[in-house]
Amino acid sequence: MKVDFNKNKDGLVPTIIQDANTKNVLMLGYMDQQALDKTLDTGKVTFYSRTKKRLWTKGEESGHFLSVEEITEDCDQDTLLVSVTPKGPTCHKGSDTCWNTENKASYGFLTRLEGVIAERHSNAASDKSYVASLFEKGINKIAQKVGEEAVEVVIEAKDTNEERFLNEGADLLFHYLILLRAKGVVLDDVVKVLEQRH
Repeated sequence: MKVDFNKNKDGLVPTIIQDANTKNVLMLGYMDQQALDKTLDTGKVTFYSRTKKRLWTKGEESGHFLSVEEITEDCDQDTLLVSVTPKGPTCHKGSDTCWNTENKASYGFLTRLEGVIAERHSNAASDKSYVASLFEKGINKIAQKVGEEAVEVVIEAKDTNEERFLNEGADLLFHYLILLRAKGVVLDDVVKVLEQRH
């Protein structure tokens, strides 16, 4: 790395801290060359504190260290992105992030879809949607639908119609998310099993 610490008069570069697993931004700090060197040497994120006017390792008092997984510089070489595994909350106020948000995994649209499914499950008695009707019919019907969709994916996999294959794959994934909700688990629970196997 060739970080340009001379762009700013104070010799500091903004340092974005991101969870290596969830990809959530946890905090923003500043590093000078000494802070970067210590971070690289110890494997724990060390900043230059503009208020304390000294180096400080995140977690030196709380024990909530940020273990470094990877450090990259931006295209202008004046900002760092540090990928970390946090040991406890990151913010000094006790929250997961300095924006008072929960540091949980998000799978983009699939997480939003899980939210819709959860809402329809919670309101199944009054909701007239297809999802609510499946929950009303119970776990056996939901499991049966997953099985049917899986068979349809296999059938379309042996064909050459990509659009039909993708549509059947979407149906299978959708019904699998419903089954996960019916079993009281979420997609992230499945991802954790895959991570452990990896």
